[in-house]
Amino acid sequence: MKLTDKVAVVTGTSPNIGGGIAEGLAAEGATVVCVDAQTANAVDCASAIKNSGGKAIGITCDVCNEEQVKSAVSEACATFGKIDVLVNNAAFFNKKGVLNMPLAEWEKQIAVILTGAFLFTKHVAQSMIERGVKGNVINIISTAGHQGEPGNIAYSTAKSGLLNFTRSAAMELVAHGIRVNSLTPTATDPTESDERAARWGRSVPATNASRAAVFESYRRRVPMQKLPRPSDYGCAAAFLASQESAMITGTDLRIDAGAVARYWAWEPPAAQSWGN
Repeated sequence: MKLTDKVAVVTGTSPNIGGGIAEGLAAEGATVVCVDAQTANAVDCASAIKNSGGKAIGITCDVCNEEQVKSAVSEACATFGKIDVLVNNAAFFNKKGVLNMPLAEWEKQIAVILTGAFLFTKHVAQSMIERGVKGNVINIISTAGHQGEPGNIAYSTAKSGLLNFTRSAAMELVAHGIRVNSLTPTATDPTESDERAARWGRSVPATNASRAAVFESYRRRVPMQKLPRPSDYGCAAAFLASQESAMITGTDLRIDAGAVARYWAWEPPAAQSWGN
């Protein structure tokens, strides 16, 4: 396994992308510290990993609160001795545009995505340097961070900022043997997330027609004609966290079925078979 004896901290561990990444790292042998502002997300994710034979703990933490971040990092190091991998995934959706988004909502969304990544990177990197760990930081972006999405102003702006944060931090931390990269998801097939939520003991509402129509619209627009799953992001994160990517830093790995590469006037061909 790629990550045997590694300790990974993942922020934002809902059953969707964060949960998929946490379980993906655990499947490759990592011990996982599941961090979320909602206790249920942190605890349920950690329990799922332990139920599958892995090692994990859940920690409740507001990623915008520096004292809570420092406490979470200290607890992870006290419990497992070190941190080798940090995945900055904490985020939330609030689809509003420049004309109708209240300042307080703008500030909160920017803070969770950007300030949260800054605080966790700062304190985890310090812990790595103190312990001589040649670690990895992985920041989760979005195709909305590469292409301005109307009506999603704060999310798009923060995710775009996280791209340059990745490059800047990579150059600063390279002297300490710490690699910093980013991973870009896109619209994600909800099926696996629903299955994960059910496995975690959550009540999953039946998929309604409007939701299905939205994701079908996304699927038809990506070149591969298939949307990625959270487990696809987990595999990519495990690669970035492993020695297989030892010469990669300051780079964005897009797991987006070709979404960002697509030329705007080009229409994808009919559905292809891409296997599992």
